Amino acid sequence: MLHTLFALGYIDLRFGDETGFSMVPSVPYGWLPVGCQRAICSDRERVTNVFGLMNRHQQLSSYPTEGRINAEFIIECLDDFCSTLAQPTVVVLDNASWHTARAIQDRRAEWQEKGLFLFYLPTYSPHLNPIEIVWRKIKYEWLKPKDYCAKEHLQQAIFNILRKFGTEFQINFSSI
Repeated sequence: MLHTLFALGYIDLRFGDETGFSMVPSVPYGWLPVGCQRAICSDRERVTNVFGLMNRHQQLSSYPTEGRINAEFIIECLDDFCSTLAQPTVVVLDNASWHTARAIQDRRAEWQEKGLFLFYLPTYSPHLNPIEIVWRKIKYEWLKPKDYCAKEHLQQAIFNILRKFGTEFQINFSSI
């Protein structure tokens, strides 16, 4: 029903989730000429965490932080997002503890007055959250090995992708 209301233009339907990026590249495999080897820079240092809210029209509101993702951070993000609403909006979230925390539940009535409604997916159903595809595309396709040469390069590449998502970086959700 939410998808139908979104398709008819009655609501905005955003899928929310977070991911973390570190200096460990997500390169599944690579090909080189026989006898040629290349090193890929790698470091477990966390570079950026991102909370995102995306709809199927590839509109993405992203909230990067070098800090931890917790309920307080999610509240800050949703408060900011509320200030941008042009129509009633449903945010679909998983059941991560920071999404379901008491502090989040205490804010729901206030957000609903502003037109923001939270909807929780069933447990263990990341396949129902299309923003998971965005995170996978960023990590496995859109970031390149050269982006991992320095923390600053990686951050710049991540921010560039987030900024250009929906224009230069797209996903055909109709084929998924």
